[in-house]
Amino acid sequence: MTPLFHPPVKRSIEIAGHKTSISLEPVFWDMLRARAASEGVPINALVARIDALRIEAETPPGLASAIRVWLVSRDQ
Repeated sequence: MTPLFHPPVKRSIEIAGHKTSISLEPVFWDMLRARAASEGVPINALVARIDALRIEAETPPGLASAIRVWLVSRDQ
């Protein structure tokens, strides 16, 4: 089991052919993996979807913040 408190882990993600690095705490990487698996899509595709929603926001947050908020809002 992933420890509750752990520094962010940086991973590379490809979104629409563009590579970017995202730093998330392990618990959020676990949540992202689980959500992608439950929806039957690769993590990159799910992150691309979250990124598209983020860009549409009036004041777009950073991608890592958008991922965290998206994951938490889906678990309620």
